[in-house]
Amino acid sequence: MESLDRIKIVLVSTSHPGNIGAAARAMKNMGLSELTLVAPAEFPSGVAVGRAASALEILEKARVVETLTDALADCTLVIGASARRRSIPWPMLSPEQLGEKAVGESAAGGRIALVFGREDSGLNNEELQLCHFHVQIPANPDYSSLNLAAAVMVICYEVRKAYLAAADQSSGEGQTGRGREKEEIRLEENWDQPLVSGEQVEHFYAHLERVLVAIDFHDPDNPRQLMHRMRRLFNRIRIDEMEMNILRGILTNIEFNLKDRE
Repeated sequence: MESLDRIKIVLVSTSHPGNIGAAARAMKNMGLSELTLVAPAEFPSGVAVGRAASALEILEKARVVETLTDALADCTLVIGASARRRSIPWPMLSPEQLGEKAVGESAAGGRIALVFGREDSGLNNEELQLCHFHVQIPANPDYSSLNLAAAVMVICYEVRKAYLAAADQSSGEGQTGRGREKEEIRLEENWDQPLVSGEQVEHFYAHLERVLVAIDFHDPDNPRQLMHRMRRLFNRIRIDEMEMNILRGILTNIEFNLKDRE
C-alpha cells in the first residue's frame, strides 16, 4: 500500500454538500483517496457530484459514520484543524510539519486522520481532544476564515510536498533535509512496537476514568478538566501497544485490589 493511501481526510458534520465534492477534488489533485464523512447534513448529493468534477471515485467509496470516534477507530495519528486557540493549549503543528509527520508515520505503517470541522464553527472541544495534534493555517488575521474545501486543499498540498520530498530522499536526492524533524520521523519508523489505534485509546480513557472515580481522585460532577488534561498528556506521549498493555494492566490490578479491600 502506498503511504498516501494510509492518510484519510475526515469531514465532520459538513452542512453543504458542495464542500464535500470540492474537498474530494482537492484530495485527488494531491494524490489522497480516502474520505470519511461524519454525520453529513446531505450525502449522497448531486451537488457534491457536480463539485467533485473528475474525483467521483472518492465520493463513491467515501465512508459515512455517525461519530468522530467511529471515524478514528483504526487511526494511530489524528491531527485536527483548529482555527483558534483553546482554553487548554494543545500540541500544535504548522501545515508543513503536519505534512512531514503524516507522511513519515504513514510510511512506517501508521493510519493517519486529518480532521476538519463544520463550516461555521469548526471542531468542538470534545472533538479536538480526540486529536494528538492541532494544526492552524497561518491565514491573514484580518480575514482568517477559510472555506472548508480551501483548507483541505492547503493541508493536502503540504502532505503532497512532504511525500515528494520523502521520495526524493529515498532516491538519493535532497539529502540536506531539516535535521531534527527528519530524525523524529526516522525514530517513529524504527519504533519497536506499533502505535495504538484510536479505538484502543478510547477504551483506555474510559478505563482510566473509571479507576480514578473508584479511588476518589476524580469527581465526574466536578471534573475540573482533569480528563481533558489526561488526554493531552497521553496524546503527547503517543502510546504503543506494549505500553498500552502495561497501563491497562496497572489499572486492572488497581481494580482487583480495590475489590479485595471491599
